[in-house]
Amino acid sequence: MIKINMTTLILIITATATALIAGLFYGYTCSVNLGLGKLSDREYIAAMSSINVQILNPLFFASFMGTLLLLPLSAYLHYTPQFTPRFILLAVATLVYIIGVFGVTMFGNVPLNDALARINAETASAKDLSIFRAMFEGAWNFLHNIRTLANVVSLVLVITSCCYESK
Repeated sequence: MIKINMTTLILIITATATALIAGLFYGYTCSVNLGLGKLSDREYIAAMSSINVQILNPLFFASFMGTLLLLPLSAYLHYTPQFTPRFILLAVATLVYIIGVFGVTMFGNVPLNDALARINAETASAKDLSIFRAMFEGAWNFLHNIRTLANVVSLVLVITSCCYESK
């Protein structure tokens, strides 16, 4: 019989939430961005606008913000004055997620999304749409790739931490 204490259960939930967001970002990189890239400027801006509205839902927030809360909680629960490998890995995973995923999203992707929300794809001229897309798409994809890589690194660190015995 396997007995799981609360600290281990929180670590399992942390790994799962981190994996869900890493998978979302990775899947977006491998498919959604590629598909969007094939659209005309007007279609691209309309599609990205729609996606940006739809992703703001409870399931996304539960895993995205949940990971932001669970990673430091897991690190804290595994803290010892000896700085065990599990604690160090979880602390680094926390920093990578906070800076590379949450920080890049909030200070990079979100401002771009806000600018996108101000564009009306139906009434803007073709020239304005082309100029906006040229400014938006490359920057957004670059920042998205940074947060995807950071999230994968954070996930690998969490998984690796599970290989070490706790306290």
